[in-house]
Amino acid sequence: MNSSEWQKSSFSEAASNCVEVRAREGVIELRESDEGDVIVRTTRPSLADFLQGAKAGEFDHLTTN
Repeated sequence: MNSSEWQKSSFSEAASNCVEVRAREGVIELRESDEGDVIVRTTRPSLADFLQGAKAGEFDHLTTN
């Protein structure tokens, strides 16, 4: 992804209730679609490490009540 356009997962609802991500000026930015002025910035390696943990299920406990 080398675009400054915000992208959301195809698993997100059609409504604007999702996390969006984009690559911009050498960093990765994430935001909540309903709070677009709050942006978290990280590096590609840090995001890759996080995604690896997410794929392994390390954060699954955070998605249930």
